[in-house]
Amino acid sequence: MAQKARISLTSTNVKKLEEVCAQIKIIAERTGVAMTGPIALPTKKLKVPCRKSPDGEGSETWDHWEMRIHKRLIDLDASDRALRQLMRIQIPDGVNIEIVLKS
Repeated sequence: MAQKARISLTSTNVKKLEEVCAQIKIIAERTGVAMTGPIALPTKKLKVPCRKSPDGEGSETWDHWEMRIHKRLIDLDASDRALRQLMRIQIPDGVNIEIVLKS
């Protein structure tokens, strides 16, 4: 049974995330490795309500801040050539990548 590499990508910036996914897709096509994905996982929304007035005086007005965390999942057949090229990808700031090998 061949080994597979599961790549999970997380970021708050969707454009940067999609750029990295496109680079991985190009590597898979170039090396002839079977690839599934990118699978979009549900977006986490972190919401923080804050009082506008720090001292508690005046009417209760609130700011609502939200941070969205986007996730993508990619499965690749783990060949040495493809994994070496994956390690050379320039990953922008704010994008986290995790590669796990499975048998």
